[in-house]
Amino acid sequence: MTQLSASHPKSSIDLYSDEVLADPYTAYRELRDAGSAVYLEAVDAWFIGRFKDVRSALNDWKTFSSDKGIGLNPIINEAWDEALICQDPPVHTERRKVITEVLSPVALKPLADTIDARALKLADKLAAMGDFDGVADFAHDLPIGVVMDLIGWPEDVRPRLLKLAEGSWNAAGPDNPKMREGLTQLGEMMGLIAEIYDNNRVTPGGFAAQLIGRAHAGVITRDAAIGMLAGYIVAAFETTISAMASGVWLFAENPAEWDKLRANPNLAMQAANEIVRVESPLQNFSRFCTTDAEMSDGTVVPAGSRVIVSYASANRDERQFENPSAFIIDRKEKQNLGFGHGPHGCAGQGLARMEMNAVFTALSERIDRFEITGTPERAINNISRAFRHLPARAIIS
Repeated sequence: MTQLSASHPKSSIDLYSDEVLADPYTAYRELRDAGSAVYLEAVDAWFIGRFKDVRSALNDWKTFSSDKGIGLNPIINEAWDEALICQDPPVHTERRKVITEVLSPVALKPLADTIDARALKLADKLAAMGDFDGVADFAHDLPIGVVMDLIGWPEDVRPRLLKLAEGSWNAAGPDNPKMREGLTQLGEMMGLIAEIYDNNRVTPGGFAAQLIGRAHAGVITRDAAIGMLAGYIVAAFETTISAMASGVWLFAENPAEWDKLRANPNLAMQAANEIVRVESPLQNFSRFCTTDAEMSDGTVVPAGSRVIVSYASANRDERQFENPSAFIIDRKEKQNLGFGHGPHGCAGQGLARMEMNAVFTALSERIDRFEITGTPERAINNISRAFRHLPARAIIS
């Protein structure tokens, strides 16, 4: 347990209770107002939630290290030891090159027509359906129909991979029932990936085949390859699905913003960024503080502490954004931390933006407005924020 002086800000808020996870933004604001870094008694970790401090921490990998894991329990940090998100430079830098080579703008350019065509078909499908589920009928479409082909997962394991990915982030939370359930799902997912790797069951020419080829050539180890393949699953599927479903919900709740996009489809990329800002798919990651770290308000986080770096809180910081809780697709403050920042910025963000831009551009040309037709069901998760079901209607006048 961290020893605190009387001057250190602290809080009894439990960020990982189901109640707070269902709607965390009031808690984030209370913690931001308490200080640049606030000690959370419930989890023995420091919460960093102001935009300036989060961005600084994400840039300073030497002080806020990922090398000891990004979870709040030792089991996940040991299990994910070879995962890219649990590495610091120079190891991280070298391994990340393997991913960025296949996810760079140049590498993704040939996919643009395929993604655009799929987005048009999806828009036509929703227009014909009228009532639809924003997750199963909409948000799953491109990640399953395009990205799984792109990565090269075998057809027979795709439904199972998708299901396992949904809960895997839970394993990075503190020791609670969600974490233990997440560990079970993560173990199944890693076992499945290992079986696919060992039997070379990926589609030739896909990202996974290229990664496995690097491992066979000795560029990276088998364990590193399996860890990176797991990253493809949770990053390319679960987070993009979350953002797309959130987009439907936000546009339904903010019809004036949908009208803006319909009037100017060129705003689709800005809209994608705003969706990720308002409803950050990955809310928080942990880091290990290697030395005493002074925050912007003078608070010092002691060396050896666990910190919780909150992208979601930073993205709603009143010190950075005007009216931060509002969904405004053409807002003047364009930078946000929903895709991370610094060395661990999301390697797949170019692909995610491409998908979201294509989909919401296509929808803006076919759908007059969206409505939510029932009570949305959240997927309560220690790390990610997503819908499990989103009953919606696409309306054409």
